[in-house]
Amino acid sequence: MTSTDNVVDGGRTVRVGDRDIFFTDTGSGPVAVLLHGGGPGASGRSNYSRNIEVLARKFRVIVPDMPGYGRSTKRIDQSDPFGDLAAAVGGLLDTLDIPRAHLVGNSYGAAAALRLAMDRPEKVDRLILMGLGGVGTTRALPTRGLQALLSYYGGEGPSRDKVATFIRDYLVYDASPISENMIESRYLASLDPEVVANPPLRRPSGLTALRTLWRMDFTRDSRLRRVTHPTLVVWGTEDKVNRPSGARLLADRMPNCDVYLASNTGHWVQWEHAELFNGLAESFLGAGASS
Repeated sequence: MTSTDNVVDGGRTVRVGDRDIFFTDTGSGPVAVLLHGGGPGASGRSNYSRNIEVLARKFRVIVPDMPGYGRSTKRIDQSDPFGDLAAAVGGLLDTLDIPRAHLVGNSYGAAAALRLAMDRPEKVDRLILMGLGGVGTTRALPTRGLQALLSYYGGEGPSRDKVATFIRDYLVYDASPISENMIESRYLASLDPEVVANPPLRRPSGLTALRTLWRMDFTRDSRLRRVTHPTLVVWGTEDKVNRPSGARLLADRMPNCDVYLASNTGHWVQWEHAELFNGLAESFLGAGASS
C-alpha cells in the first residue's frame, strides 16, 4: 500500500490502493476504528460526534470517511459492497502500519467491520456492532426506514425534506434533540455531484442483483459461525432501519457474542444515548488488549 498524506481540517487523507481515504486520528492506546453508517450525507465525524472525545481518553480513535462518503473517494464495488468496504478498512490499517484493531461499526459500518473479521480475522481484535446491516435481509421485505435510505437518490432526487424525514422518523426514537443545523449539514453533504451520480448505497439491480443481495446477508454466509472475536452487539429496540431481531440471529450464530438492547432507542444508539454507549464501549473494549 502506498500512502500520500494530505492534512485537512484536523484529519488527513492517505492513498489506499486506488482510493483516497480521509480520517481523523485522536488519542493514544489500543486502536479503535469507528465506522459510520450509510445514510445520506453521512461521514465519520458527524456520526460519532458524541463519542470520539470520550473514547480518545483511553484509546487511539481512528474515524475514517468510508469510500463513497465525506472526503474519501466516491467509489465502491456495487457487486460486493460490504466486501469492498472491508477491504478499504483493512487497507487503511495496513497503510497506517496497524497490525490489529478494535472495530466499532454502526449499520453500514458494522457490516464492513463484520466482513473484515471474516475476510481478514487477524486484523480484528474486538467488535462492537450497532444496528448491523445485512442480517436476514434476504428473508424479509426491507423496513420502511431501509426503503427510505435506499430510495433517497431516486424519484425526484435528494431533498432537504427527505433528509429530515429519514433522520427524525427513522434514525432516532426521540427527534426533539435533532437540530435544523444537523439537517442542513447532512442535506448539503448529500448533494456532492459524484455521490448523486453514483450513490454508494442503493438497491442492487441488473443480472447480478440476486447474487449481490445474498453476499450482503450475513446469515447466508457459513463463515459467520467461525467469527470467534469477542463481539458486543448493541441495538435500539425501536430501530426502524434494521430490525432488532437481528441481534438474536447474530447471538445464535456467533460463538462469543453478547447483546445489549437499548430501550426507547432507534437506529443511532451512539448518538441518541451517547453516555450509555460510551460506557459500554469503554468497558467492553477495555477488557481486551490490542497491539
